[in-house]
Order: sequence, then C-alpha cells, then structure tokens
Amino acid sequence: MTEKAAGDKPAPRSLAERLRDTRKRLEEDVDAWVASAGAEAAGPYLVPLSFHWDGTELLFATPTTSPTARNLLASGRARVAIGPTRDVVMVDGSVRAVSEDELDEATGDEFAARTSFEPRRLRQSHHYFWVRPERIQAWREANELAGRELMRDGEWLSPDGSA
Repeated sequence: MTEKAAGDKPAPRSLAERLRDTRKRLEEDVDAWVASAGAEAAGPYLVPLSFHWDGTELLFATPTTSPTARNLLASGRARVAIGPTRDVVMVDGSVRAVSEDELDEATGDEFAARTSFEPRRLRQSHHYFWVRPERIQAWREANELAGRELMRDGEWLSPDGSA
C-alpha cells in the first residue's frame, strides 16, 4: 500500500510498483487513445480504439480508409495512451500493418474475444496494426514525473533502474 504524501496525494510508487501496475494495465485494459500523424495537412489524429496485448505488442484494428490507418501506414509510428489522466501509461512505438487476410486466424479470434469487436465480419475493410513499444512511461501525479520511464529502446527497465 502506498503512503500518502503532502496534499493527500499518494506518495510516488517505486519503479517495481510502476512496472507491476503498468503490466497489469496492459493485460487488463481494453481501450486506449491512439495518436498518429501523417504527411497530410490535417496534422495529428487522435482516436479511441480497443486493443489486444500479447505480452510484447499491442494490436489495434481500424478501417483501412480511416485517417488513423492512412497515418499509421505512412509513418509507421504511433503514440498510445492507456488509462485515465491520473494513472496513465504512454506507449511510443513502431507500427507493423497486417491486412485482414494476412492476420493469423487465432490472433484475430483472440483480438475479437478480448475487445468484443470483430472487424473480420464487417463489410468495410480493416487493417490490423501491431504497435511494438519502444518507450513506455507511466505516472499518476506530478510527483511521479521523475522516474516515469519504464521502457527505453524497447527494453523494460529493471527495478534497479537499468535496462
């Protein structure tokens, strides 16, 4: 249990606690905000999407013609926010696109079961996007901004702060 700090806010969590809490959020949460940007004049685009975490990567699905799909296909990069503002996990990562036809059936079934969303049965074509985390940050309050980085260059930090 975390002690209370000044102002009735919880004391900052240790790195080990943040790692545990972040992994739990990745395993249990289903929805995230996905930010993408492309070469279009429209600039950055932010959309809520459901995801499947396979222990290594996040999997999202969105219509092939959507601004998000176009941006992810063009840039190969995404920023993902999971959780509420005062308990956020931020993921920056590289993106790998997979068409509906290329997606492994078992993976599609896992995605549909976890998210209650089955794009393969829709009339509109969808792409699936694997986001491989390269950097993960997590914080609850301003007192956790220092030490918010939990993954660097695709490697989880160890509880002693090393990669």
